[in-house]
Amino acid sequence: MNVAFRRAGGTVTVGGEEAPLRAAGGDPNVFAQRLFTGLPRRYDALAELLSFGQNGRWRTEMVSHIAATRPSSILDVATGTAGVALELVRSTPAEVTGIDLTPAMLARGRERVTRANATERVRLVAGQAEHLPFADATFEALTFTYLLRYVGDPAATLRELARVVVPGGAVASLEFAVPRSRFWRSWWWLYTRLVLPAAGYMTGGREWFGVGRFLGPNISAHYRRYPVDWTVDAWRKAGLVDVEVRRMSLGGGIVMWARKPES
Repeated sequence: MNVAFRRAGGTVTVGGEEAPLRAAGGDPNVFAQRLFTGLPRRYDALAELLSFGQNGRWRTEMVSHIAATRPSSILDVATGTAGVALELVRSTPAEVTGIDLTPAMLARGRERVTRANATERVRLVAGQAEHLPFADATFEALTFTYLLRYVGDPAATLRELARVVVPGGAVASLEFAVPRSRFWRSWWWLYTRLVLPAAGYMTGGREWFGVGRFLGPNISAHYRRYPVDWTVDAWRKAGLVDVEVRRMSLGGGIVMWARKPES
């Protein structure tokens, strides 16, 4: 796989309702690593639980917007256990580079890639979305999932993501969201505050309980600070055009896609 590299130049209250993620020592990456280190072997089951069984559907929607462009190289940011990377391999002719902060997640991802006989097309590396170790205009497409809630500066991160995409390349993302309807938002609130922590504990013990208790308040706080309209504008300010949004599953998930304009 031919990929050009370059050298990269608050506090958290789990379950709190007042602020978006602030990691120990002021570094959101530290918190994200701590949160996910104990989860890799059950991460995909956890993603389905957290999304009320909709994660696979959302992922397919996101990947479809990349597959339509037939790229030959894709960067999957926050690749986790390589679920998106493997779906990209199944849906496109591309070679895929996955990047993630958490070594344990990457180790699990490499196991999955090996089992899928995809080692010739998928490469997994450690790194930060805020400081990607790749040259400008390296990839023909880029995906990222559940990322912006775990970075200190979403706007700067979006600019960094756009930097490594070639002119004309596609970008797509997947994220949890807060339903707009008051009725469904009330049910979503009950699910994320009450059902998720309990189900997480019964299914996966303390690690899952911690994630379940953290997720709902974190999503709510993120969108209070960075509403969807703000996020769309941030994509545009990062240099992306034709930004589109699809809310899915009564508003519990959101898929976005855009392209980098031709030079």
